[in-house]
Amino acid sequence: MKKLSYTFLVMFCLALTLSGCREETTGEKVEDAVESVADDVEDAVD
Repeated sequence: MKKLSYTFLVMFCLALTLSGCREETTGEKVEDAVESVADDVEDAVD
């Protein structure tokens, strides 16, 4: 019974970890937006 509980706990933690990795954080979204604007400004200057 103890092994089964540990197995379910590990699987639950793994599922949370993998589903969390797919989502992009707010900081990453902001960083991408800033890079995009910087590229657009650079293109406009050229």
